[in-house]
Amino acid sequence: MIDPQLLRKDVNSVAAQLANRKFILKVDQYTALESKRKTLQAQSEELQAKRNQLAKQIGMKKAKAEDAAAEMAQSVQCNELLNTASRELDLLQKEIADFLMGIPNLPHESVPIGQDEQENVEIKRWGDIPKFDFEIKDHVDLGALHGLDFASATKITGSRFVVLKGPIAKLHRALAQYMLDLHTTRNGYEEINVPFIVNADSMRGTGQLPKFEEDLFKVPRKISESASAEEVVETENFYLIPTAEVPVTNLARDVIFQAQELPKQYVAHTPCFRSEAGSYGRDVRGMIRQHQFEKVELVQFVKPEDSLNALEQLTEHAQSVLEGLGIPYRKVLLCTGDMGFGSMKTYDLEAWIPSQNTYREISSCSTMGDFQARRMQARFKEGQGKPELIHTLNGSGLAIGRCLVALIENNQQADGSILIPPALQAYMGGLAHMKPATA
Repeated sequence: MIDPQLLRKDVNSVAAQLANRKFILKVDQYTALESKRKTLQAQSEELQAKRNQLAKQIGMKKAKAEDAAAEMAQSVQCNELLNTASRELDLLQKEIADFLMGIPNLPHESVPIGQDEQENVEIKRWGDIPKFDFEIKDHVDLGALHGLDFASATKITGSRFVVLKGPIAKLHRALAQYMLDLHTTRNGYEEINVPFIVNADSMRGTGQLPKFEEDLFKVPRKISESASAEEVVETENFYLIPTAEVPVTNLARDVIFQAQELPKQYVAHTPCFRSEAGSYGRDVRGMIRQHQFEKVELVQFVKPEDSLNALEQLTEHAQSVLEGLGIPYRKVLLCTGDMGFGSMKTYDLEAWIPSQNTYREISSCSTMGDFQARRMQARFKEGQGKPELIHTLNGSGLAIGRCLVALIENNQQADGSILIPPALQAYMGGLAHMKPATA
């Protein structure tokens, strides 16, 4: 959530920055809410002052054995008015909080202004795009030779799921282990294993709720049983995680770190679950966009002054996976119109996919500034100083399924076999050349 003080100070300036993100801030609605808040707050303060004054008068009269009935009657009326004003103010504060929860983060000044992905800025390219002297296969047809099975997954569950068998299942696992080992031994992350189901507070903390509820898989749970047919059974919604960013980042919720504890760097390998609402017809073939996939996620907690440097570092850590595997990629700085809801600044890494003759996103690395920290009340302090909000960062290091797609397509041979990069061969029992199962 953005700083409410920014809105109170200059709502029109905030609206202009958000317009660059293609978000229209309802200035009139906010101004009306804020005006009502100020009025109710002033009324409450006046009533509190009057109640205190009456309490003093009642005390003085009682000390002199004088009749204080009139003052006591006024005090009762004052308390009733104050209770009413307090209830109204609480409801209004909740309405304002809900309004603020729907506002995206403000882009950093270094983010280019643009409408969509066409105005993103390419920062670098790495690796040579492979040349093939045979007709290449996409990962679906190529993977089918090695144990990639979409038909079984559709039978078991439905579309946009996959079963991996034999060598390709081992390759998928090898990729995850390679990434974890690289990030823990070379890049300095602490490995962490987290729940795959989280509560609504965790989803709100990282910004998935309330805005993106339709993209999530809910897991309702009964919290009370009905004793009769007339009673309503109460339920509480839990959610399958869309990314490890949610449970890992929420480790900082309601925590005050000592300054010397920062930065914190965590890496987690988890499944991810996304309903992909609104994406019908997009990437329906293969593993590019699925309801369930696995990812190795990088998360950092840092001091505000370290946020931008940490983003460069985290992005380099994600790049190191691609470079270690020899997968050609490009690094792109997202423009204001293409950034995620909670991001202050984002780099995308896009791997080369030969069958599509283009680069496709394989990692998104962002600093959220204090946007998530304000929702979570994640803070730090220097010694006995006043607590300040931390900055949170996250990025894929990498999306394993998409990495598998890029790896097998870029390393395919004319006979359908796949060359295993040297970095993975130890994880594959020394295998350097994966032959088709049908060969």
